[in-house]
Amino acid sequence: MAQRSTTLQRLKALGPVFTGTLAGEVFYKDFHNRRQVAAYVGLAPSPWRSGQTNREQGISKAGNPRARAKAIELAWLWLEHQPDSALSRWFHARTGQGRGRIRRIAIVALARKLIVALWRFLTTGLVPEGAVLKAAV
Repeated sequence: MAQRSTTLQRLKALGPVFTGTLAGEVFYKDFHNRRQVAAYVGLAPSPWRSGQTNREQGISKAGNPRARAKAIELAWLWLEHQPDSALSRWFHARTGQGRGRIRRIAIVALARKLIVALWRFLTTGLVPEGAVLKAAV
């Protein structure tokens, strides 16, 4: 977990306390795919299908509540510290000048995308597109 925490700290916007919490709550497990990561955090979609009716009911919230709260907090921090990343640009394109409810819904979607991107960063070394790494000291 210490190695994963140190790896996450290479990204701007992630400090030692935050990465320690993420490593201890989420990334201590080995996941096989992005759906498992999102489901564990409680950010997986929950569709409802009956006959010809197909509806999205939002996120399932069946996962780890502490991890979900940290993921959403991280999404807000990501927008502030990584404004030129592809994820931040996606969020701003989706919300535009919208306020309130629209931004709260979109931030949950961003949190899911960000957790998956961090999982990929830890497992494959693939830096999220446009993300800035901290300068090595």
